[in-house]
Amino acid sequence: MALASRLASKSKQLYACNVLLQREHAVPVRYFAKEAAPAALKGDEMLKNIFLEVKKKFDTAIGVLRKEKITIEPDDPAAVQNYARVMKTVREKADLFSESQRIQYTIQTRTQGIPDARTYLLTLKEIRIRRGLTDELGAEAMMMDALEKVEKEIKKPLMRNDKKGMALLMAEFDKINKKLGIRREDLPKYEEQLELKIAKAQLEELKKEALEAMETQKKREEFKDEEMVDVKSLDIRNFL
Repeated sequence: MALASRLASKSKQLYACNVLLQREHAVPVRYFAKEAAPAALKGDEMLKNIFLEVKKKFDTAIGVLRKEKITIEPDDPAAVQNYARVMKTVREKADLFSESQRIQYTIQTRTQGIPDARTYLLTLKEIRIRRGLTDELGAEAMMMDALEKVEKEIKKPLMRNDKKGMALLMAEFDKINKKLGIRREDLPKYEEQLELKIAKAQLEELKKEALEAMETQKKREEFKDEEMVDVKSLDIRNFL
């Protein structure tokens, strides 16, 4: 009976960890396409090279996850920091974008060719919202106010190729940064804070999905008398 109980408990952990692995791998896998498309290749050869590049990055990520312990406890700052560290190691080993790098890349690609400053700022806002980021300082409203001020001064819409007008806008932005206490030399610190927020959010989602998976498993007849395992005790390394 004791053996059967242990096997049932192990099965529940396996079920939960499978869901976690799907989630865990879903984050890096989306990044594996980073710059996977090679130049001047056609058809099957291009697809083959993309596949091999993605597989290489995926295998590298799995290699890191096999060695690192992840504790699914989003309310524990140490667990969040450790998770962020593991994900950073995955990115560095597999040559993937960090979230801030991905945002920067998105900004560069989405705003390329936008001629005017207003559309540019509105596009930045759209990117922020789609990324699920909050403007806690109200910087966007201040930037739009600064744009209004400059356009009123130059008496026309501000175009991005207007060097004089853009210099005026940058000067206004510098004032906003100073008011908010934002310094260029602190950008690495802001990036680290962003990565910690993302790590916490991902751990919260992992915990939610693990609990949902175990609740679903518990409804099955053979597991209805079993207690759910503590999510913190799950170790995905045992199932890789």
